Amino acid sequence: MADDSAEDKTEEPTDRKLSQAREQGNIPTSQEVKVWAGLVGALAIVAMFAPHMAQDVQRLMLPFIEHPHAFPMEQADVGQVLAEVTLSMIKLMILPMLLLMVLAVASSMAQSGLMFLPDKLTMDFSKLSPMKGLTRIFSGRNLVEFVKSLFKVGAIGFVIFLVLKSHMSEYAGLAALELMAVMEYLRHQVLAMILIVVLMVFALAAADWFYQRWSFNQQMKMTKQEIKDEHKQTEGDPMIKGRLRALRMQRARQRMMAAVPKASVVVTNPTHYAVALQYDQDSMGAPILVAKGVDLIAKRIRDLATENEVPIVENPPLARALYASVDLDEEIPPEHYKTVAEIIGYVMKLKGEIAH
Repeated sequence: MADDSAEDKTEEPTDRKLSQAREQGNIPTSQEVKVWAGLVGALAIVAMFAPHMAQDVQRLMLPFIEHPHAFPMEQADVGQVLAEVTLSMIKLMILPMLLLMVLAVASSMAQSGLMFLPDKLTMDFSKLSPMKGLTRIFSGRNLVEFVKSLFKVGAIGFVIFLVLKSHMSEYAGLAALELMAVMEYLRHQVLAMILIVVLMVFALAAADWFYQRWSFNQQMKMTKQEIKDEHKQTEGDPMIKGRLRALRMQRARQRMMAAVPKASVVVTNPTHYAVALQYDQDSMGAPILVAKGVDLIAKRIRDLATENEVPIVENPPLARALYASVDLDEEIPPEHYKTVAEIIGYVMKLKGEIAH
């Protein structure tokens, strides 16, 4: 059978389907949000760490620039110098890199929450298929991503061009400045460019965030048949449920009818309602409703009561009230004590007269 077309998928996805998609790692995420978080990190690095890093770099590199002849050039000495420089650079980059890592993780968790997907760690050789790879490359989703990338590159390039062009006349004078002054000037330029790019990418990330959720919702939509099939899987086949419900009702009715011969009295409407009450003064605090019914079931209760010599008393208001407010095997509510007590008292008196 052919796959359902997108036109057939008109129903919103169920919670079960969304939950299954999440368990498989299929959730809407925006890469632009992660890019924006990275740019915010870069902005923070330039604003907070760059001055100190520039001083450290100057302190580290200045001896090489001012006194290059003072450094021994033997192979062992050069290796030691390079190792010291590399270690110093690593120390300088630890905090900025940690900041970028934290922002990357935070931007991902903000969209998807904390997830552990061991299935994603296993090798899926089907993904190595060249045909499937080409299909993914030329899919509509990747086309959208390609257009977004072109827009980002073009916009960022245009911003950098404008910033550089507006300060072109100042660059000639940088040669007369000291190294720290040049680096501070460049820091402000980079800071301005990153800030503008952050604002632009924020707008793009916000739009992409909504687009990804809309696209995911469209992808998750279901056909009416899928809704029915899922309902059968979770709730059971309606026909089977109906038969089981009917069977339970039949068994409950059989138990109810078996209790009628033991009832103390049956209160009727007289034809539409019938309620059977049982009361034992020694073991019960209040009368218990053991059977009730309307129309045909009420008639069956009356017939059983007659066959087993259970007294039948007509009291339409009481019969309707007990039928509506009391479930099987429950005590009658206090508001009916007086009326029921009068009826049971009358029945007991009647039985006493018959016995004599």
